[in-house]
Amino acid sequence: MAALPDSNNRKAYILALAAVLCWSTVASAFKLSLQYLSPLQLVTIAAVVSTLLMAMVVTHRHLWPELRQRWRQDYRWYLALGFCNPFLYYLVLFNAYDLLPAQQAQPLNYTWGVVLALLSVPLLGQRLRVVDVVAGLICYSGVLVIVTRGDPFGLHFESLTGVALALFSTFIWAGYWLLNTRVQGSAPVNLLLGFLCGLPWLLGVVLWQGNWQWPPLQGWLGAIYVGLFEMGIAFLLWQGALRACDNTARISNLIYLSPPISLVLIAWLVGETIHPATAVGLVLIMTGVAVQQGFARRLFRK
Repeated sequence: MAALPDSNNRKAYILALAAVLCWSTVASAFKLSLQYLSPLQLVTIAAVVSTLLMAMVVTHRHLWPELRQRWRQDYRWYLALGFCNPFLYYLVLFNAYDLLPAQQAQPLNYTWGVVLALLSVPLLGQRLRVVDVVAGLICYSGVLVIVTRGDPFGLHFESLTGVALALFSTFIWAGYWLLNTRVQGSAPVNLLLGFLCGLPWLLGVVLWQGNWQWPPLQGWLGAIYVGLFEMGIAFLLWQGALRACDNTARISNLIYLSPPISLVLIAWLVGETIHPATAVGLVLIMTGVAVQQGFARRLFRK
């Protein structure tokens, strides 16, 4: 297959870097927004915003006939997808951010790739490789360094509940992507159907709690930002980058820029002092993820 023109590769890198920058800001956006909103308010408003955005994308791309067809064929899977994302995943994740410093919650969330590989063994019948076990051990040693602030043998946690929620969110997110293997629709269609199925769960919990209070302007702005960029625009930018490039491996490796940029923004925007243990743990987590994805093997072959 012939290589794409350099202009397409440049476009791919620009789109990919824009997506990475979007994802790098969301940890700070989560933490700042939760100063004015409850986790339930944040996920509900953001989900509504993202649903409207994806509806516009589906309209622009004339995908409504495909959406109706996919729903008739796979509505049970979309109901499951909507329960996972946005309802359960973001509700759990935002509660974790509410209990933990952003510099702890954000790196823990990046272990979902290793969880995906481990869950693929019982759920998809894949073989457990030695590299998956090694990657898991490296990642979770990094998790232990971060949550104990460099004292892994002391086992003193700032919020054990927050740590449990952050790690639980990785299982939900990995499960969400495993469910995605069961549906065949285009990405915007799958995301819109999932959000349409997830919104009733969110609205049901809002009505059940019965104590919704009108958020301040800062809360609205934060939730709209999360809905647009975390749940919508970044995803579309990344999809466009993968379509435009001739080497998805090089584009995919750009995702490793997101965690360190995110830590810089957390220190700058949120005002958290980054603990040295966070940096060490993040390096371990990213190393484990790289090993699991075969990045290290490709590097040695080159």
